[in-house]
Amino acid sequence: MADVDANATGEAILTRDAALLQDTVREAGALAQSMFRTELKKWTKGASSPVSEADIAVNDLLEARLRAATPDYGWLSEESADDEVRLTRRLTWIVDPIDGTRNYLNGHDEWCVSVALVEDASPVLAAVFAPTSDEFFFAARGQGTTLNDVPVWATAGSELDFSRVAGPKPLVERLKPSLGEIKLHPRIGSLALRLCRVAHGALDAAFAGGNSHDWDLAAADLIVQEADGRMSDLSGDPILYNRRQVTHGVLVAAGRDRHASIVSHFRNRPLP
Repeated sequence: MADVDANATGEAILTRDAALLQDTVREAGALAQSMFRTELKKWTKGASSPVSEADIAVNDLLEARLRAATPDYGWLSEESADDEVRLTRRLTWIVDPIDGTRNYLNGHDEWCVSVALVEDASPVLAAVFAPTSDEFFFAARGQGTTLNDVPVWATAGSELDFSRVAGPKPLVERLKPSLGEIKLHPRIGSLALRLCRVAHGALDAAFAGGNSHDWDLAAADLIVQEADGRMSDLSGDPILYNRRQVTHGVLVAAGRDRHASIVSHFRNRPLP
């Protein structure tokens, strides 16, 4: 009986957190949209990563709403100093306030707010909101993926139509059977959106080059999985989140059968 009660309590908490996540990400997207294509203070962090006052404002809103409601959860965001207390928490929010900041600052539409709730290294709730195209992706573990409240699925099959594949061209070219030229899907500057495009069948497959981060991936990962897709490294191993090291190597997302075919290809022909 205790286990049943614990499970029921856990489900109730996730239901509460799902509503909190959806409301908060919508509010954050509205804030980002209100600042889009306005004069913003901007600067560079690290070697070449752009950031603006919009990134910080959206991050502050997300942190204020989510952490106030769930003070015992960990927090990992691209725009917050890393607090390694998160490593001791069973549940952690993983946040990219504006994924695709370069697109955002250049006035291009492909950017989004991306937030996941991770439990013991795996995402259990995810929301990705692209306000300019009014696309709201949501997934809860075991409950499927929706786009604007309508269930969606990754495309079936294992064949490759390169016009429906997105990612770094030198990487994708390693899948081609001949030396012929391939034409990929146009570049999608937001990695989270690139991956989410697999979940509703706009793309058959999407790749992430090396050096992506937890906040780029966690929400899209669950969104793809719950749409009957798979997302992993090229060996097929699942991606683990909320570790001390938050960067990742080359990754692929695709429908279940196509993902298996791509992983098999790279196992036989590994990258140098």
